[in-house]
Amino acid sequence: MLYIVPSPIGNLKDITLRALEILKEVDLILAEDTRTTSHLLNHYNIKNPLTPYHQHNEHKVLQHLVSQLLNGKKIARRNTGYF
Repeated sequence: MLYIVPSPIGNLKDITLRALEILKEVDLILAEDTRTTSHLLNHYNIKNPLTPYHQHNEHKVLQHLVSQLLNGKKIARRNTGYF
């Protein structure tokens, strides 16, 4: 299952409870900027694996991600309003 999770751009308290629930239950979190996402995850004590996913590496990791999804893994893609 692939989840697109909206997350706050500025105030960390602007995230929804459902978004936090998904981030806590997935097997992997994808983020364009792992530094910013790490800050969010640390704030909410979420320890799930985090990996970069952006236009410069998508061609390298996409097949692996599809394979993980086909094998039943749950992946969240952090969305800050742009892809």
